[in-house]
Amino acid sequence: MEDLKVSWDEYTFKNFQSMLEKIPIVLRAMAEKNVSKKAVSLATDEKRVVIGEKDLVDAFFAETPFGFHGPMKNDMDELNIDYTQYGHPK
Repeated sequence: MEDLKVSWDEYTFKNFQSMLEKIPIVLRAMAEKNVSKKAVSLATDEKRVVIGEKDLVDAFFAETPFGFHGPMKNDMDELNIDYTQYGHPK
């Protein structure tokens, strides 16, 4: 089977960049790599070629240590990302 070429939905990618800007600079590159890789994996696992908001949210929750979920949720709230619609608690 041919590998799927995955790309970001434009709006979702802007939110991804905005979320990364809120992460301390010393952790940003690692977060970008891990969250991006997870988002691609979530999309390809479902045979989709576009990374959407659900993938972004799920990837951040999966790759962010639990102790940092509170600040991450605040950052999502500021960007009007409703993570609760994807099954994540408030």
